[in-house]
Amino acid sequence: MPSDPLVAQHVLEFPGGYTRTTGPVIGRFLSELRGRRIVGARTAEGRVLVPPLEYDPATGEPVTGEYVEVGPAGTVTTWAWVHEPLDGHPVDRPFAWALIKLDGADTALVHAVCPEHPKAMEAGMRVWPVWRDQPSGHITDISYFVPEVTKIVSNVRSEYRLQAGGALRVFLEGVRRGVFLGGRCDQCDKVYVPYRAACPACGNAIPDTLELPDTGTITTFAINNLPDPRAPQVPFVSAYILLDGADVPMIALIGDVPAHEVRQGMRVKAVWVPESERTASMANIRWFAPTGEPDVELS
Repeated sequence: MPSDPLVAQHVLEFPGGYTRTTGPVIGRFLSELRGRRIVGARTAEGRVLVPPLEYDPATGEPVTGEYVEVGPAGTVTTWAWVHEPLDGHPVDRPFAWALIKLDGADTALVHAVCPEHPKAMEAGMRVWPVWRDQPSGHITDISYFVPEVTKIVSNVRSEYRLQAGGALRVFLEGVRRGVFLGGRCDQCDKVYVPYRAACPACGNAIPDTLELPDTGTITTFAINNLPDPRAPQVPFVSAYILLDGADVPMIALIGDVPAHEVRQGMRVKAVWVPESERTASMANIRWFAPTGEPDVELS
């Protein structure tokens, strides 16, 4: 495309940089920044101006000459997000220009704020400065501000061993053989599965085991949308299943049926791993699958 003859490009440049004197007020402000301190100037009315000014903008009167250390933390009063930083910007990643009212100040300072995500920016956010490694007496001695630490993430990993007790060992040995073992309390006349050595209701001893079928009825269930290595698919269903002849349900996965078709009262049967792969573990049961029998009406 030909250039427009009515457009002329010019460059304004000061070789070596434009030099100006700071004066006593701004000079003090920049000198304090070099020492990693932020100061403001107090007016005759007691307001603290940051950055400091030589004259009170409200009255036109000279400031008192008293300098007050403020911050270093402050509060964002308003902000504008920069999606694509330019060459002259203080950081090379997306950031926000913000008005920051430092603690102890009555006016706001314009500076960059770098949160992890633009959605984290909001008026009222508390921020702290990040200082340059080698301050030189310039506003860029503060590289930028970052949000106040309000949460931390800690990696949690705990190793432990769970040793099966006597009753649980009996139950898991039954599972190894492909059967569910429960126990009947003679006093309460209730059948518990997994097998327990004592009744959880009355404390009566349950010395003998009772073999239960591997069929039952879904009493309640939940559809899960987070992956689980034990699940046949996502979403998957975990359900409480009342085995035939038992009085308390046990929890297990449901498979071989779409999650949205699972329902209360559905009749199901355990799907076992091959006998050669079985151990004393509930992993012997892949899941429970529908039997095709009519649903049971739950009371």
